[in-house]
Amino acid sequence: MTVAPPILAGVPGTFAHSVFHDRHPVLIDQVIAAHPYGPAQRDALHRLLDESRDGLITELNTAAPDLPQWLAWGRGLWGRPWRAASFLWAESYFYRRLLEAVGYFGPGPWTGVDPFAPKKYAELDTPQVAAELAALADLSAAPGDTARDALLVSALWGNQADLGFRLTAGPGARTGLLVDDSAKLWAALDDSREQTVCLIADNAGRELLPDLVLADHLLTTGLAARITLYLKPQPYYVSDATPHDLRAVLRLLRTSADPEPQRIGQRLWQAIAEDRLIPRTHEFFCAPLTYHDLPDDLTAEIATATMTILKGDLNYRRLVGDNYWPPTTPFTTLTAYFPSPVTALRTLKCDVVTGLPDGRAAELDATDPSWRTSGDYAVVQCDTDRRW
Repeated sequence: MTVAPPILAGVPGTFAHSVFHDRHPVLIDQVIAAHPYGPAQRDALHRLLDESRDGLITELNTAAPDLPQWLAWGRGLWGRPWRAASFLWAESYFYRRLLEAVGYFGPGPWTGVDPFAPKKYAELDTPQVAAELAALADLSAAPGDTARDALLVSALWGNQADLGFRLTAGPGARTGLLVDDSAKLWAALDDSREQTVCLIADNAGRELLPDLVLADHLLTTGLAARITLYLKPQPYYVSDATPHDLRAVLRLLRTSADPEPQRIGQRLWQAIAEDRLIPRTHEFFCAPLTYHDLPDDLTAEIATATMTILKGDLNYRRLVGDNYWPPTTPFTTLTAYFPSPVTALRTLKCDVVTGLPDGRAAELDATDPSWRTSGDYAVVQCDTDRRW
């Protein structure tokens, strides 16, 4: 198969270019406004912004233990223009440099302080989240297959809670499901016993909430005997879920005034204590790499899964490759390398899309030119072949 051209960070008129020139300035302003950072941190953030928009890529300067890895990951890119790097690599490196700029890795008073935390946790204390919590609890208690179908849809569209996306997205997003392979997902779980599900999370807060309620449903109904929940080891891409974010959502559930969310939270808490819900992190999830480069230890873990569910846009890009694939390229062709059956739950917020029927992309181009990046459309795509 011919590999499609990679998406580059700095081609004018592209979505990737707008991320660096439109979204990132807003993000830097928000990070500065959210913390009483000193002149050193503020200056470093502004230098990063200027460099990443119009400058050359400088090597990471850090005492953190990931320096050798980043030096290797950036080999061949140091000293080149940011615009010439792949979008996936450049965006990931931007967030790693942002953490360095604010002193996340220390030493100093900002060691371990999530620069995005105020934004992430503010949304948990809103009437909208309280309403969503009640609605999710009602869905979880629905009879038969209604609950699982509704909770899967909630987890899918919960990806619209992505705070990085909302920095420049307009209100009132409409929705449209372009591909729905959910029947294949349920068939794979129905046909298996003592199944392990790997759930690779995306965003925290309002997105992680429906993910956890779905996880509770899978465990409670026996569709999963155990779930490994993969989280980011450090703050990443504004909203991405870390173990601290997991604890925040569990606390929200367990302290709800509504008894049903309390019960869901307590079941999840107990599942963690019993190793049926297993939170995991791995440095790979903050690497500028696709899943083609999964390290051996993660490959071995994922290979034991009956199904791996990947949430969100970034995981989709990493799964199929961050390239300008023809939209009719079969999803299963691009995921054949993955070590387990895999399902992608993804709302579209970048140019990558695969698995559409002939003519659908052209129709969308004519009626809604921003369909690839607006977050108004989604896919549930499933590849059930067992690799190992």
